[in-house]
Amino acid sequence: MDPHNDIDYMKIYTKTGDKGTTRLVDGSCVEKFNPRVEAYGSVDELNSGLGVVRSHLKQNVALVEIDVYLEKIQSSLFSVGSLLATADEKVFYTLTQIEDAQISELEKWIDLYTEPLPALKNFILPGGHLIASYLHVSRTACRRAERRTSEMMSREKHYQNVLIYLNRLSDLLFTWARWVNFKTQQTETIWKKHD
Repeated sequence: MDPHNDIDYMKIYTKTGDKGTTRLVDGSCVEKFNPRVEAYGSVDELNSGLGVVRSHLKQNVALVEIDVYLEKIQSSLFSVGSLLATADEKVFYTLTQIEDAQISELEKWIDLYTEPLPALKNFILPGGHLIASYLHVSRTACRRAERRTSEMMSREKHYQNVLIYLNRLSDLLFTWARWVNFKTQQTETIWKKHD
């Protein structure tokens, strides 16, 4: 059977964006520069960055243990994106939510992976092992998604758990970047203030 002749076949191109607009999960239409689109677009960028991290993790036995957590996070980020892509509050509550338990889980992982690390007394420069560097890049994408979500939450309080989740996730990505450098014996570069 030719999938291109199947009535259920979904085309990648829809042409709805040709005039600079896009359709949200709830069916409403907004400009592509809408803060909501910027928010879920940042989450999509973050999710793609984590995909790069996972691709490299699978080649490193010493680090691969966090891959299972990252897969879970990527799935949660799809839920975050859907929630951010919903302007209608009634539709919002029909979607898969970010629960308190998911936030607690991120906090548990932060504590677990912070434990073996040397105490952080100074700012460090992003870098070190390639995977650590990708985690830092993902962390900054997460911070941008958090900023855009914060902008939305100033008007729509039901995004509280989404905002908290992104905040904890950025802390976790920072922790994992440090952990990767620790496990691979990469020395952290301390930020030095220039006179």
